[in-house]
Amino acid sequence: MSFDFAARVERVEPSATLAISNKASELEAEGVDVVDLSVGAPDFPTPENIVEAGKAAMDAGHTSYTPSNGIPALKEAIAAKLRDDGIDAESDEVIVTPGGKQALFETIQTLIDDGDEVALLDPAWVSYEAMVKLSGGSLNRVDLAPYDFQLEPALDDLSESVSDDTELLVVNSPSNPTGAVYSDAALEGVRDLAVEHDITVISDEIYQEITYGVEPTSLGSLEGMEDRTVTINGFSKAYSMTGWRLGYLHAPESLVSQAAKLHSHSVSCAVNFVQHAGVEAIQNTDEAVTEMRDAFRERRDMLADLFAEHGVDVPVGDGAFYMMLPVGEAQSASESASGEGPRADDQEWCAGAIEDAHVATVPGSAFGSPGYARISYAASEERLREAVDRLVEHGYL
Repeated sequence: MSFDFAARVERVEPSATLAISNKASELEAEGVDVVDLSVGAPDFPTPENIVEAGKAAMDAGHTSYTPSNGIPALKEAIAAKLRDDGIDAESDEVIVTPGGKQALFETIQTLIDDGDEVALLDPAWVSYEAMVKLSGGSLNRVDLAPYDFQLEPALDDLSESVSDDTELLVVNSPSNPTGAVYSDAALEGVRDLAVEHDITVISDEIYQEITYGVEPTSLGSLEGMEDRTVTINGFSKAYSMTGWRLGYLHAPESLVSQAAKLHSHSVSCAVNFVQHAGVEAIQNTDEAVTEMRDAFRERRDMLADLFAEHGVDVPVGDGAFYMMLPVGEAQSASESASGEGPRADDQEWCAGAIEDAHVATVPGSAFGSPGYARISYAASEERLREAVDRLVEHGYL
């Protein structure tokens, strides 16, 4: 039988990050020792208090359906957290989802029709593009690579790119894949453009708790943004709960009421006992989050120093746990950003790195920034050192 596949599915590609992870798993199944720096997942176990809260919730019988938008206790805990971030949030403006990715998917499906324009800041997380294409939207991309991945110096470029025809702008700070944390001036520039052109903005804050020496600002807390911002967050990164699948969106009630239709007709609700564990995560896990954040910072600094020792200047972000490694002969960040000097094909580089050095990274072109490889430093210092040694040994640095 020959299937007639839907055009919306055929216009997207499989996730590049998962493709690399699958390749690493295949090699490991063959007995190869792979240093996998491709996966965007903390390498720490879920904090014990969260695990115990999940077990207790199951023991208490919290294994049935919940209200579609989430249990009241978790929605109120999320709203209280958002209020601490300066966002005027009420619990009925929250939808609890099975992961932050689902919250993004529901938001884009709710807002975007065929032909609607969505602006992305490149490099951008791989699934944004796919979600927009699945909705039928068109992409308008603004390149931050010439500015060491910072938004503030790129505001003129963004201003020239958006217009009254722009329906949605996606902002991810701290950023995957760069680790950049956008300044208040940058976010205020976004606000001014959003108000001028009546643009809805998604503020993806999934890495909000993983920052180093800076305090990220929630876009929805800025004056003029409260009625046009959808704040997306989740529990995977901050609390090392990737497999628990728990996230949320906050938006004005009018948008929530529409997104709730999609939510109820697709996933029904997030897992009951996981939601109870989420309450514990928000309220009682600050110490564990600090310990993980401190470890990530030490790894970031160590890795940047190792690259510098080999003559590679890597833009170092103030958040998340990623670096964009310039690949090719132009090794300084300024040269790489300006496009000066010959460049290696990043997909070829990453394919060779995993085959030859058995180090898994993700091509920057998957994020809209060719010429780079994304490195995740959510791995032990020992494995990070091993990765650099292997890349040097096989001529990739």
